[in-house]
Amino acid sequence: MSGLQLLLGPADWLSLFTHFATLSLLAVGGAITTAPDMHRFLVDRQHWLTDTQFNASIAIAQAAPGPNVLFVALMGWNVGLNAGGYATAVLGLLAAMLGILLPSTTLTYLSAQWGHRNRHLRSVRAFKQGMAPIVVALLVATGWVLAATHDVPARDWGLWVVTALATVVVWRTRLHLLWLLGAGALLGALGWV
Repeated sequence: MSGLQLLLGPADWLSLFTHFATLSLLAVGGAITTAPDMHRFLVDRQHWLTDTQFNASIAIAQAAPGPNVLFVALMGWNVGLNAGGYATAVLGLLAAMLGILLPSTTLTYLSAQWGHRNRHLRSVRAFKQGMAPIVVALLVATGWVLAATHDVPARDWGLWVVTALATVVVWRTRLHLLWLLGAGALLGALGWV
């Protein structure tokens, strides 16, 4: 991955932490749903990561076993590496992970207790049902940001066809997602997409 040379001060590290803490409270459906704003902040506004580093952070974390929030750790790690080395990489990892985990974990714990005590209320049931379309929209926005790095959509028509087919298969069948991931990996290995 191509790196940047950054000079980050305490205010920058605090800004990284507070931005991720804010996103933590907006991460309905998981941290991945806030990836478009992470991209806006880290790549477009602050220039702390390149597009390649941002996309690679998501791709590597999603391919690795474990929680999908690990992409946040990789983004923080890459910001730290760009700012000077392994010591700052650990600082970036901690700032990003603590920022994304602390607020949402605390809020989830407290609201789950309250929601369980009040599960019989109509408003609580309505809230739960109303969140589903929001999660779907945030996931679509994440996919859009990740796909936007392809500068020539006409050249990548195969990728768009595979994406559309996978969407239809997920929507209309009960086929396990691992089969679709495997098919996508095979098509990529063969150079078809």
